[in-house]
Amino acid sequence: MKKSALQQARAAYKPQLPIVLTGGVKVVEGEATQSADNQEDIKNLFPNTYGLPEIRFEKVPAEESVEPINVGVILSGGQAPGGHNVISGLFDGIKNLNKKSRLYGFLMGPGGLVDHKYKELTAEIIDEYRNTGGFDIIGSGRTKLETKEQFDKGLEILKELDIKALVIIGGDDSNTNAAILAEYYKAIGAGVQVIGVPKTIDGDLKNNVIETSFGFDTATKVYSEVIGNIQRDCNSAKKYWHFIKLMGRSASHIALECALQCQPNVCIISEEVETKNLTLDQVVDDIADAVVARAKDGNNYGVVLIPEGLIEFIPAVKALISELNDLLAVKAEEFAAIDPEKQREWVLGQLSEANAKTYESLPAGVARQLTLDRDPHGNVQVSLIETEKLLSEMVGKRLEQLAAEGKYNGKYATMHHFFGYEGRCADPSNFDANYCYALGYTAACLIAAGKTGYMSSLRNLTFAPVNWIAGGIPITMMMNMERRHGEMKPVIRKALVELDGAPFLKFAKERNTWKYNTCYTYPGPIQYFGPSEVCDLPSLTLVYEQKRRRY
Repeated sequence: MKKSALQQARAAYKPQLPIVLTGGVKVVEGEATQSADNQEDIKNLFPNTYGLPEIRFEKVPAEESVEPINVGVILSGGQAPGGHNVISGLFDGIKNLNKKSRLYGFLMGPGGLVDHKYKELTAEIIDEYRNTGGFDIIGSGRTKLETKEQFDKGLEILKELDIKALVIIGGDDSNTNAAILAEYYKAIGAGVQVIGVPKTIDGDLKNNVIETSFGFDTATKVYSEVIGNIQRDCNSAKKYWHFIKLMGRSASHIALECALQCQPNVCIISEEVETKNLTLDQVVDDIADAVVARAKDGNNYGVVLIPEGLIEFIPAVKALISELNDLLAVKAEEFAAIDPEKQREWVLGQLSEANAKTYESLPAGVARQLTLDRDPHGNVQVSLIETEKLLSEMVGKRLEQLAAEGKYNGKYATMHHFFGYEGRCADPSNFDANYCYALGYTAACLIAAGKTGYMSSLRNLTFAPVNWIAGGIPITMMMNMERRHGEMKPVIRKALVELDGAPFLKFAKERNTWKYNTCYTYPGPIQYFGPSEVCDLPSLTLVYEQKRRRY
């Protein structure tokens, strides 16, 4: 594989490990844990892996080599910067235990386990991918592991390769799968450990112990760079309002972080919209207010950030989507058989009166997008809904009304953007390069400690990596019951933007100034090399949440 000059220099970067992982380690157990909610339900579903203690590692003198162990690894779900470093850290970790340990990668996600598609990851292969973006070392996929048939089929290849531990690198749904698989293998005495690693650029897989998911830092820096470029162009041309949709189906962490980095005129936080019970019209009015106010100063331009999942957080639309999910889970075949020209009428006839009214009020295109195929977890594919265009068009109509009333005489021209895949496979920032490598190495330590049903954990992340606290938390600790495909199922609870949290409060304090004035900042490209205060910064979200100084 031919490498560019940047790739060659990046490959030479040496990730830093927490000091506790640089010799022998011992396990220190904390108190027994319980699930985030629905404790009895989760306990009944996970009798063998529920209530396990949190653990942390402490450094001890290096021990003699242990027996070699074969480990499998799966990349699951969407890409996130740093996945290759997780695998590199895992590889180095098990080789440190015993040089004869072997690592097998299952190809194209969980489906590779079920279909017995894999390859051994050797030092030669691993070295090609250190500090690189993407998941192309083994590929990823979205196959959902949930049936006994899948578990047993996977166990066949694990036994054939003498794999004693399986590491699943993924988001909340993928780690839910890991917890279910760990429980099943424990229940039948399969002799296979299952360890999870927290991955998602959306930033919604975290709690008091999982301070951030990997990839969030890099992705938001990439998006912030491009938003800053657009703001510079916006401030130069002075003639467009840019509506920018950002990744974040279930939470607004990416939008909030990018707002803190770039200071746009408007940033919508979905969780605030839901909490305040705002209507779509009220959201539109808020943006129109900024357009009108800036036009009075001759500034017929601006930037609006929109989380991709916004539409699901508008209470009336959220209720509609919930009913649509249940309806299409039961009557998907009936719906698909209907002439597309008559599907809207059929849906209206199936919905409750309140939700039918909401559905009918939506533009035809948006209403149609709400009935498109669900993802494997039964969710609306909100990335397909062009919320940025919907809002810009509705703002335009509102401005026409204000102009007719003599309340607006500016110019309104728009540009639309959706930043999604641009940030998912970037080379990891120094923070993510270090964090991911340490997560993989920690997973190896969890395996050596004989743990299963745990997620690799690192804390103290606003300090230098040598001071990070390594350990693991039971995956069941993060779970609750939610409705999926019309049924209540155990899932990891998503972490939403906390409106009383430090990152949002910082944003809320500044946003009115940003709204009416041009306060843009231009973060520029990710800085891999240079002074520590430039290239080693964690995200502002993490800084404000931890209320500590950046290292």
